[in-house]
Amino acid sequence: MAMSQKQDFFTGLGGRVKFTRGDYNITGDPVWLAAFIGQAYGTGHNILDAGIGTGGAALCLLAHAPGLKITGMDISETMLSECAVNAELNGRELELIHGDITAWRTDRTFDAVMTNPPYFKGTPRTGGAHHNVDLTDWTRACLRRVRPQGYFYCIVDAAATAEVIAALHAGKAGDINIVPLFGGAAHAERAMISACLNSRGGTKIHAGFSMNDDTVLRDGKVL
Repeated sequence: MAMSQKQDFFTGLGGRVKFTRGDYNITGDPVWLAAFIGQAYGTGHNILDAGIGTGGAALCLLAHAPGLKITGMDISETMLSECAVNAELNGRELELIHGDITAWRTDRTFDAVMTNPPYFKGTPRTGGAHHNVDLTDWTRACLRRVRPQGYFYCIVDAAATAEVIAALHAGKAGDINIVPLFGGAAHAERAMISACLNSRGGTKIHAGFSMNDDTVLRDGKVL
């Protein structure tokens, strides 16, 4: 993410969003996820951020659409604490829940669920991030929190795209859109995916973007 250090915090989206320096500093992934959703939702719509971390995607999304109501869930108390600090730094209100999306027992549903899932495989970081999750279980758990005809949004490693798509089909989600993101390699490194619950619409693969596109990372362009 194109960010500049300023005192004891970082700024993103051309200074519109601020983040404290902590155990986990956000990358470009949550910025892209927020740009992917953009201004599709307005005042009063409720969004769940599954695995909110330190609030990168949620706070960038609120910069694009400040009237949203965002609930964030994370298994890491450390990250939720940092998220609360970041929300206060930006003058935003977030409902934060300590818990695991795959084990959340609730009847609540949301207009949309967004997630930058913990697809990392390997030794968990000391910052408390939730790693090595089953992306099939994670995706299905997110879909259970989407209201009928609501939407699911995610950004994942491109290698995990098939796993997410399979879970979406099994969860009766359609109208799937896939937007690849390219870094230095010839193949896509990330994929942004959206799907509508209880839709029979087909799948579209869109033209991709450079992961380092400053019009998104710095200038705050939405897709």
